[in-house]
Amino acid sequence: MPGLLRGVARTAVVAGTATAVSNRVSRRQQGRWAAQQEYEAPAPPPPPPPAAPSTAPLTTDMTSKIEQLKQLGDLKAQGVLTESEFEEQKRRLLQS
Repeated sequence: MPGLLRGVARTAVVAGTATAVSNRVSRRQQGRWAAQQEYEAPAPPPPPPPAAPSTAPLTTDMTSKIEQLKQLGDLKAQGVLTESEFEEQKRRLLQS
Protein backbone atom coordinates (compact mmCIF):
# COMPACT_ATOMS: atom_id res chain seq x y z
CA MET A 1 0.00 0.00 0.00
CA PRO A 2 2.73 2.55 0.69
CA GLY A 3 3.80 2.34 -2.96
CA LEU A 4 0.29 3.03 -4.13
CA LEU A 5 -0.03 6.02 -1.83
CA ARG A 6 3.30 7.39 -3.09
CA GLY A 7 2.13 7.01 -6.73
CA VAL A 8 -1.15 8.83 -6.04
CA ALA A 9 0.67 11.62 -4.20
CA ARG A 10 3.17 12.01 -7.05
CA THR A 11 0.31 12.17 -9.59
CA ALA A 12 -1.47 14.82 -7.52
CA VAL A 13 1.69 16.96 -7.31
CA VAL A 14 2.38 16.66 -11.05
CA ALA A 15 -1.26 17.46 -11.91
CA GLY A 16 -1.31 20.46 -9.56
CA THR A 17 1.96 21.80 -10.96
CA ALA A 18 0.74 21.31 -14.52
CA THR A 19 -2.49 23.16 -13.74
CA ALA A 20 -0.63 26.09 -12.14
CA VAL A 21 1.78 26.38 -15.06
CA SER A 22 -1.03 26.10 -17.59
CA ASN A 23 -3.02 28.86 -15.87
CA ARG A 24 0.03 31.16 -15.75
CA VAL A 25 0.74 30.58 -19.45
CA SER A 26 -2.91 31.27 -20.31
CA ARG A 27 -2.92 34.56 -18.39
CA ARG A 28 0.35 35.68 -19.98
CA GLN A 29 -0.88 34.81 -23.47
CA GLN A 30 -4.17 36.59 -22.86
CA GLY A 31 -2.26 39.72 -21.79
CA ARG A 32 -0.17 39.58 -24.97
CA TRP A 33 -3.26 39.27 -27.15
CA ALA A 34 -4.89 42.22 -25.39
CA ALA A 35 -1.78 44.36 -25.93
CA GLN A 36 -1.63 43.31 -29.58
CA GLN A 37 -5.28 44.24 -30.10
CA GLU A 38 -4.64 47.69 -28.63
CA TYR A 39 -1.67 48.12 -30.93
CA GLU A 40 -3.63 46.99 -33.99
CA ALA A 41 -6.71 49.06 -33.17
CA PRO A 42 -7.41 51.41 -36.04
CA ALA A 43 -6.57 55.04 -35.48
CA PRO A 44 -9.55 57.37 -35.30
CA PRO A 45 -10.45 58.80 -38.69
CA PRO A 46 -8.98 62.22 -39.50
CA PRO A 47 -11.30 65.19 -39.17
CA PRO A 48 -13.15 66.15 -42.33
CA PRO A 49 -11.47 68.83 -44.45
CA PRO A 50 -12.71 72.38 -43.99
CA ALA A 51 -15.57 73.38 -46.22
CA ALA A 52 -14.63 75.13 -49.42
CA PRO A 53 -15.59 78.78 -49.67
CA SER A 54 -19.05 79.18 -51.05
CA THR A 55 -19.37 80.39 -54.60
CA ALA A 56 -23.12 80.69 -54.31
CA PRO A 57 -24.96 83.01 -56.67
CA LEU A 58 -25.80 86.49 -55.53
CA THR A 59 -28.43 86.64 -52.87
CA THR A 60 -31.81 88.07 -53.65
CA ASP A 61 -30.92 91.16 -51.62
CA MET A 62 -27.84 91.83 -53.78
CA THR A 63 -29.80 91.11 -56.96
CA SER A 64 -32.48 93.55 -55.83
CA LYS A 65 -29.89 96.26 -55.17
CA ILE A 66 -28.27 95.72 -58.54
CA GLU A 67 -31.65 96.06 -60.25
CA GLN A 68 -32.39 99.26 -58.34
CA LEU A 69 -29.00 100.69 -59.30
CA LYS A 70 -29.73 99.91 -62.97
CA GLN A 71 -33.09 101.71 -62.68
CA LEU A 72 -31.39 104.71 -61.10
CA GLY A 73 -28.85 104.74 -63.94
CA ASP A 74 -31.65 104.63 -66.50
CA LEU A 75 -33.46 107.52 -64.79
CA LYS A 76 -30.24 109.55 -64.77
CA ALA A 77 -29.64 108.74 -68.45
CA GLN A 78 -33.18 109.90 -69.30
CA GLY A 79 -32.58 113.16 -67.47
CA VAL A 80 -35.16 112.48 -64.75
CA LEU A 81 -32.48 112.56 -62.04
CA THR A 82 -29.64 115.05 -61.74
CA GLU A 83 -26.09 113.90 -60.97
CA SER A 84 -26.42 114.92 -57.30
CA GLU A 85 -29.83 113.19 -56.94
CA PHE A 86 -28.42 110.05 -58.54
CA GLU A 87 -25.40 110.02 -56.17
CA GLU A 88 -27.67 110.58 -53.15
CA GLN A 89 -30.02 107.72 -54.09
CA LYS A 90 -27.07 105.43 -54.84
CA ARG A 91 -25.50 106.20 -51.46
CA ARG A 92 -28.79 105.47 -49.65
CA LEU A 93 -29.29 102.23 -51.53
CA LEU A 94 -25.78 100.95 -50.85
CA GLN A 95 -25.92 101.84 -47.16
CA SER A 96 -29.13 99.92 -46.50
